[in-house]
Amino acid sequence: MTAEVWVGVDTGGTFTDVVAADGKVVKLPSTPDDPAFAVGEGLRRVGEGLGQAGEGLGQAGGASVLAHGTTVATNALLERRGGRIALVTTEGFADVIEIARQVRPSLYDLWADRPAPLVTRDLRLESTGRLAADGTELAPLSVPAVPEGVDGVAICLLHADRYPDHEQVLARALAAGGLDVTCSSEVSPEFREYERMVTTAANAYLRQPCRAYLLGLRQLATDVLVMTSAAGLIPVAEAAERPVALLLSGPAGGVVAGSAAAVAAGYPDAVTFDMGGTSTDVCLIRGGRPEPAGQRMVAGFPIRMPSLDVHTIGAGGGSLARLDPGGALVVGPESAGAAPGPACYGRGGDRPTVTDADVVAGRIPVENGLPGLGRLDARAARDAIDRAGITAEGIIAVVDQAMVQAIRNVTVARGVDPRRLALVAFGGAGPLHACALAGALGMAAVVVPPRAGVLSAAGILASPRQVDLVRSWPDPGVHAGVDAALDALGREAGARLRGHGPAGIEVEAEVDVAVDCRYAGQSHELTVPSVAGFEPEHERRNGYARPGTPIEVVALRAVARVASPAPLAGLPPPFERRPVTGPAVVAEPDCTVWVPEGWRAAVHDNGSWVLTRSPS
Repeated sequence: MTAEVWVGVDTGGTFTDVVAADGKVVKLPSTPDDPAFAVGEGLRRVGEGLGQAGEGLGQAGGASVLAHGTTVATNALLERRGGRIALVTTEGFADVIEIARQVRPSLYDLWADRPAPLVTRDLRLESTGRLAADGTELAPLSVPAVPEGVDGVAICLLHADRYPDHEQVLARALAAGGLDVTCSSEVSPEFREYERMVTTAANAYLRQPCRAYLLGLRQLATDVLVMTSAAGLIPVAEAAERPVALLLSGPAGGVVAGSAAAVAAGYPDAVTFDMGGTSTDVCLIRGGRPEPAGQRMVAGFPIRMPSLDVHTIGAGGGSLARLDPGGALVVGPESAGAAPGPACYGRGGDRPTVTDADVVAGRIPVENGLPGLGRLDARAARDAIDRAGITAEGIIAVVDQAMVQAIRNVTVARGVDPRRLALVAFGGAGPLHACALAGALGMAAVVVPPRAGVLSAAGILASPRQVDLVRSWPDPGVHAGVDAALDALGREAGARLRGHGPAGIEVEAEVDVAVDCRYAGQSHELTVPSVAGFEPEHERRNGYARPGTPIEVVALRAVARVASPAPLAGLPPPFERRPVTGPAVVAEPDCTVWVPEGWRAAVHDNGSWVLTRSPS
């Protein structure tokens, strides 16, 4: 190739989306058994559209930069396909990973169980070494013997979030024996032993299935960057060592692009709504910025990693519909996936899905089909729904209500009135259902960005290279020195990115800092830009403040970013959009937009559709 080429790829459960910086787009069915095959095939197809500039795309050294969002880590955790790992912890703490917080997963379900720990009891090993809370050594360190046949070792010692020396000694000793070691002080240096232990164990557990895939991507590009849950790109080698940071990899890209589209359309406060083939992801946007989170529940495990506060449910175009034993209609979370897919795909699927319901309801034109599938089989969709004894309208109503509740969880449940927000709809199925959700919640408008069906890939391509750092604060009740420590942490984050600009250009990173604060006696924290901002945020989120109550600082955070050279502005609509009055179906190459009766779609200057209710 004669010029630098930047390509973004988002691998989902049903489709793989590929977007080049100049606007070339490819959408093709995913290959779950070999996700890299669809990535390589998508790169090759994009390369064909780029002419001479795209020669060799999809081959070793063929793409200058591949920015990738992947579900490999998420699927491995959900499906329990990780490695066989051991855990080394402080004497007396081996069962913390199983005792957990003693919180029932479902309060009124007597049969609900927490997921089994990632480390079996026989592989939880104890070290006699012990540090006091101030770092003083109470007992000398011992190195336990690790049984043969393990794929990795997680080390999580008491107080290692502040004093990592003992962990580092253990890590060197075990690594010298050829073991793959993950230390909690490197992965999640925050207090609370249970969450830190689970996060460290998850990282060790995911390394084996993720390493081979991620490092194999280097055969497709000169430089491979991977999207993290915190919406930043990191080098593929780092991602392979820290796969627990990738559990919201793909959805984060959609939030980045969706928030930019909302701001451009005049709605800095919004909710992004990404409905794909397998799941729906929603995230609150305030002042043009996605809400962050220091911890997310994934597969029933609390993962303490910087991330966007994305709420995910198992509701997508491929979600299967059925009657439960009580005769109630249930949709999802089980999905038909890419193979065999919904019945209308004509690939052997015979169980009804949301996509089948949309076809039968006339929302998806069968002659246009879907990317890589050709004409859809409406008869097969109708037969599948009839055999199940349900209706297309019922399927749509049930899945819409599940997605309405997801939006309530990131708005009403956090003290935010959805009537003041726009809903940014994207993903292959998002624009089909967005107006119903916005109408149910009284939201101000629906924004459908250009190339909505591949927006996550575009967001990944436009995301910054990023470093996220977190450090425990040693004395929660003492605020003296917090500002100086934040400044030092910010400089450290920026230094790690310096020199990481495109084509080796020396750049300075943009740095943001924040603190985790709480009232004395509380068990959970809020992340705010400064201690002074805690009480106003607490009142907004919880409806009250406690003036005069001591405020504690428990952690410091810093984020350094270097902007991508591939801005979202380079992604135009596939054709000129024109105003539309409902009811109407608009089929685009990567998504379908449903404008119901009583709605109209105006075209914004940035190419987005802004859908609002027609005046009565």
